[in-house]
Amino acid sequence: MTRVLEVSLSTDKIDAIWGADNNIAFNGDGATIHLEDTTDTSDNLEKIQQCARSFTKMKIFAINLCGDWSVEAQWHFWQGAYDAKGSPEIGFATLTETQSKTLQDRISVYSWVKQIVNQTPEELSPMKLATQAGDYLTHLAPASISYKIISGDQLQQQGYVGIHGVGRGSDRPPALLVLDYCPAGCADNAPAAALVGKGITFDTGGYSMKSSLGMLNMKCDMGGAATVTGALALAILNGLQKRVKLYLCCAENMVSGHAYKLSDILKYRNGVSVEVVNTDAEGRLVLADGLIDASASQAPIIIDAATLTGAALTAMGDEYNALFCMNDQLAQQFDAVAKCEYDLTWRLPLTAKHAFKCPSDYADTANSRAVPGGGTGGASNAAGFLSRFVDRPENWIHLDLAACFVPSANNLWSAGSNGRGVRSIAAFLNQL
Repeated sequence: MTRVLEVSLSTDKIDAIWGADNNIAFNGDGATIHLEDTTDTSDNLEKIQQCARSFTKMKIFAINLCGDWSVEAQWHFWQGAYDAKGSPEIGFATLTETQSKTLQDRISVYSWVKQIVNQTPEELSPMKLATQAGDYLTHLAPASISYKIISGDQLQQQGYVGIHGVGRGSDRPPALLVLDYCPAGCADNAPAAALVGKGITFDTGGYSMKSSLGMLNMKCDMGGAATVTGALALAILNGLQKRVKLYLCCAENMVSGHAYKLSDILKYRNGVSVEVVNTDAEGRLVLADGLIDASASQAPIIIDAATLTGAALTAMGDEYNALFCMNDQLAQQFDAVAKCEYDLTWRLPLTAKHAFKCPSDYADTANSRAVPGGGTGGASNAAGFLSRFVDRPENWIHLDLAACFVPSANNLWSAGSNGRGVRSIAAFLNQL
């Protein structure tokens, strides 16, 4: 029979025997997490998450949370305890019915997001990503969801030059998921928002090939697609009654005799021509197709999410997602929501001038700059490139997901997906 560790919170000072920098004290079958107070401050919640991570590292397989725990405290404990190789069973402390639903809905959605991002690239082809996302959302709201998948040569025939171009080098065809969440009574309304996600199920870099180390974690390059899918799922579970369109741009960026090449020119449906100067700047090429469709939907708000640039990771580290928006009021609204959701986000520069930072002698723009890493300002320049494909950039939010994946386990997270970005987008949708 598995023994269960009883874990409680306390504001008592920890005994010196446990160490000045420790927050955990053990006693018989129990453990106490010592905090200065139990309010839901970022510092307290981070300590709780670190303690949960410690229990998982100790290979404690069953835990009961005892006493007075807030929803956020229990949520952060679950996040720390989660492990890609197997998580402990957690018995949660007593909550109200509404609070318990909030916690379980988050766990359900984030479990799906983590599971799909952590799948191997052999398991998750572009078509499987599109299908799994569509089926998952349909399961949550079968009467309100309809979707279609455009794949392979159909993409080329219908003018999706970015998704088709990036994905044509793979034996497994690229795919675009077009999903409509339309609750009862919304069929005659334009969508309240459109979501676009980058779904590169594996990224070799194409002919601008990555190193082995750079390629190692590229199963996470569909993290944007997982994030917007999870966000819509969580918003639905939280009672979303507005119409939302979802576009997942899915492809494998592989090398073959059919792969797209440097100096190719892609001519998009909105009239913009793009010279390919870096096949490893593929995410913006597939997102461009999704953003054109999102603009055509007449949604007043467009949000895209993508593991787009190493430059964002360099600027933000691995704790913050980068926020780009040309509308100060809209950026402030999203930032305020993200803060309330403990979803760390930081705004980086984006102006109309950034659309012209990747010039081409042969096309309207290049997809990057022909220097390592895209040169200085790479994250802003990538956002500027995307702005060319949005009809009303002032109503658009771009999230470069620097913090949604952890390459190796640390004192807060298991290796793999952490879902950062899901809560903020979901809460934003629920406030529309």
